[in-house]
Amino acid sequence: MAAASDLELFQRVGAGDALALKALYARHRVAIYRFALRLTRSEASAEDVVSEVFVDVWRNAAAFEGLSQPQTFLLGVARNKAYSLLRRRRDEELDDEKAAEIEDGADTPEAALQKRTKGEIIRACLNRLSAAHREVIDLVYYQDKSIDEVAEIVGAPVGTVKTRMFHARKRLAEFIADAGEDRGWP
Repeated sequence: MAAASDLELFQRVGAGDALALKALYARHRVAIYRFALRLTRSEASAEDVVSEVFVDVWRNAAAFEGLSQPQTFLLGVARNKAYSLLRRRRDEELDDEKAAEIEDGADTPEAALQKRTKGEIIRACLNRLSAAHREVIDLVYYQDKSIDEVAEIVGAPVGTVKTRMFHARKRLAEFIADAGEDRGWP
């Protein structure tokens, strides 16, 4: 028996099938978690986003019209949840006394440089990108989304997404070069 398509699973979830929701969760939770983690930079927040996405799917699957691919829809919901969470987090004030008590256990610059691998350097460079640039890089390179799908997810015109990709790749190449990596990045 062939596995149900994502669209079929959405329809079954809309009819109240909890097993269909589990199947959707099993298929997409890792991609959604990784995407949310890159946006929020917090494992706990990324887990919260995943949970909220699938709660929304359970509540609203019957309204899914199939105008986009299910994974594209799920990533769009995850994006909205992540940014909502980031706005709430920004509104919370930092307790200066608690912040002063946090011990700085960072290595010296020389020791840190010796410990980092190329992958860590690239991740650090990705984190230096603006949120909009990091988002399009993540969706295209890590989530394998087309430019059209990215435009749909972020709610921007295709031309804007292409421009963001161009500038994101250019900035990423500059950051990698500044980090001392001669990688021939595009």
